[in-house]
Amino acid sequence: MFFFWLLLSLGLAQLTVSQPSNDSESLLWGAYRPNLYFGLRPRLPQSLMTGLIWFGTQDFMSVSRPRHGCDQGDGLDGYTWTEYDPRQGGVQVLNDGPNNVKITTELIKVPGGDNGGSWAARIRGEPMDPVRPSRTSFIFYAGLEGLGGLDMETDEDENGLEGPVKFSGSSPDLDDFSIRIVDGPNNTPITNGPYSHLFADRIDKTHFVGLRLAPGQIWQARDFIMQNIIQRAQNILQAYKDPQKGAPDPSFVLQLSDEGLSGSNLYAVQKSFDGEFQFDVYYESASAQHQLDSATLDEGIPALLQSFNARFDSIFPPSPSYSSDQEGLQAFSKAITSNLMGGIGYFYGTSIVDRGFAYEWDQEDDQDSEEEEGAKAKGARLTEPRALLTATPSRSFFPRGFYWDEGFHLLHIGAWDNDLSLEILKDWIDLIDENGWVAREQILGEEARSRVPTEFQTQVPTYANPPTLAMAVTAFIARLQAAPSGPSDAELGMDIGMQAPLSTTPDSSVPTGPGTKFLQSPELAQSFLRSIYSPLKRHYEWFRRTQRGQIKQYGRKARSRSEAYRWRGRSATHVLTSGMDDYPRGPPSAGELHLDLISWMAFFTRTMREIAGFVGESEDEASFREIEVAILNNIDDLHWSEENQMYCDVGVNDEDESYHVCHKGYVSIFPFLLSLLSPSAPQLGAILDMVRDPQELWSPYGLRSLSVSHPEFGQGENYWKGPIWIQMNYLALRALHQTYAAQEGPYQKQAQEIYTELRKNVVDNVYKEYKRTGYVWEQYDSITGEGRRSHPFTGWTSMVALILAEKYY
Repeated sequence: MFFFWLLLSLGLAQLTVSQPSNDSESLLWGAYRPNLYFGLRPRLPQSLMTGLIWFGTQDFMSVSRPRHGCDQGDGLDGYTWTEYDPRQGGVQVLNDGPNNVKITTELIKVPGGDNGGSWAARIRGEPMDPVRPSRTSFIFYAGLEGLGGLDMETDEDENGLEGPVKFSGSSPDLDDFSIRIVDGPNNTPITNGPYSHLFADRIDKTHFVGLRLAPGQIWQARDFIMQNIIQRAQNILQAYKDPQKGAPDPSFVLQLSDEGLSGSNLYAVQKSFDGEFQFDVYYESASAQHQLDSATLDEGIPALLQSFNARFDSIFPPSPSYSSDQEGLQAFSKAITSNLMGGIGYFYGTSIVDRGFAYEWDQEDDQDSEEEEGAKAKGARLTEPRALLTATPSRSFFPRGFYWDEGFHLLHIGAWDNDLSLEILKDWIDLIDENGWVAREQILGEEARSRVPTEFQTQVPTYANPPTLAMAVTAFIARLQAAPSGPSDAELGMDIGMQAPLSTTPDSSVPTGPGTKFLQSPELAQSFLRSIYSPLKRHYEWFRRTQRGQIKQYGRKARSRSEAYRWRGRSATHVLTSGMDDYPRGPPSAGELHLDLISWMAFFTRTMREIAGFVGESEDEASFREIEVAILNNIDDLHWSEENQMYCDVGVNDEDESYHVCHKGYVSIFPFLLSLLSPSAPQLGAILDMVRDPQELWSPYGLRSLSVSHPEFGQGENYWKGPIWIQMNYLALRALHQTYAAQEGPYQKQAQEIYTELRKNVVDNVYKEYKRTGYVWEQYDSITGEGRRSHPFTGWTSMVALILAEKYY
């Protein structure tokens, strides 16, 4: 009865928790609401949005936590797309232990017509534990934002509906469409329970509601739908307050109201099941002129899986070095790759920017006139709405775009679908403003902001993030070189004499199927690189202008008097802009210099040189070459500590004297991580010794972020003070595999041994934890190897699939 009385008092507050081009029609529709367990929308700013809600009906308590948005607090035992291709569809498995139901969602996209085609989805489930009850209620909803209309064609009935339910709609971009929800053949309704005879007219029926929401509220559909269920239940339960009488079975009470308002723009359909179940949803575009049915899914899903698996094995072949559990590892690799793809989302809306904020050590007098003018408008303000197609680090915790993460995401996505990675890259490039800035977090619209603490919502136009988009560009160039008809190094404008070139060894396994149009056409490739060159150059120049560090002011000796860099936006304890939030640094000052940032700038400069050569900007290419040499020289001149035998940040003491700030960890090995050192560089030996030393960075599970011997190891919030991060281990493995283990030099044998051991350690641990917990994690404990923090984290942690297949870009 506790749950019964809880429901009586339950309120809604307790429940809170650009149009693509024609050649991208296969990517118009998709699971572009990755923050939801299952939700589809087109890549259109204001259009149709769908979603799935479910809750258990074994008691009244379950309705207080309906499943909808991915939430670690829901306690699911794991959820992932096991096979998913954004162009075709796929299969997702969700294990909801608290509600004792294993749910499988199957999606297939059907091309045709002029409006992005049609799609069919199947939602089916079964008890995880057949001994325990499994009573679940599922709600599928569709809501239309913006112009257009949505109508229910099935005749309404106050006691519910029987048979298929159909809606029709229209919008300027989608034109006419219909949606049908159809039961599977062997569903078992919930018919038994207290007071079943009083609810006989509504048992074994589909229930619905039509609601009229204000503009901009469709993303809040869950709250409005659940409010409808709770209000109806509260009214019914008033008649059962007497504890002696007991309450009706929750399945008979927790139902939609079977009412539709005139002018509704949100419709929800509810089905309740006892044990196994299945129902299908068909979205049909009128211009496609075809009707979908169960055969579409019965035949289409097996064909899709067969095609997906064959293509996956071709692109990411099983590793011969893992013969003991090759099948399990391949399934794991497919799942984390698929969930990365399933984490791609389309976002549209305003963001919050403060052009006047700066810490005192960032308040400089050398800003350009445009930025000084912008700084006069102090205070946070909303921008004009923007659109972005992006992968997301974590569907449950970080369901939005992150610059620092996205470059890593695109390495993996590009290996599967080159052209999709370019579409995402172009969306990010299009966000670069007239000054060259792009926000490090893309929190676009109210739905995205609802998942971000207020203090982190505002972006500042002098704050940077590691320029990882440059990695996506170099990866594309590498794939171009590897393609059978790809350009040569000379055609790309590469100077093979430069140290540690970024190109990879040609790969005969470059895909030639879907998503390879730009790899097969040098003309298209050059056109794309030309289209991004100017904004990317503007972005590069913004970095050099706004993140520049000081050399002559502190009497520092360096071959270049201009190439030094410092992250803006740091606090006394955190450098969030670096991406390595709480990693130890020196005291904040205008005179400090950051090793990781100057290393990123060397990498970024090399990327710009490569693009400039490819698009025929010979003067720019020569300029970038000079800057690259100057940066590489200054990394040694400013940041190498002969005394400590390591690269370090640089700080300023109370007497304004420059000194090295040395903290052994990821920062101190950055020139190695980004392959900026030649294989014969004398500094390389000391770095490899530090990497392989168990008293420093080496662990049985991967490289630690901070040396275990450091006094701050594992202290404080312990975000970047020891835990293992997979993207950083990927950078280390890439540097070893492509450069230091592959090229002759005094440390080649040592690099080969480290590569082999490190690769095994990383793969084995992430796979072990996946099998143990059902998830891949944001980071891993360097003492125990256990997964830590956000999960599932199939952003850059999914790069284990690239490591397993030895695909390094």
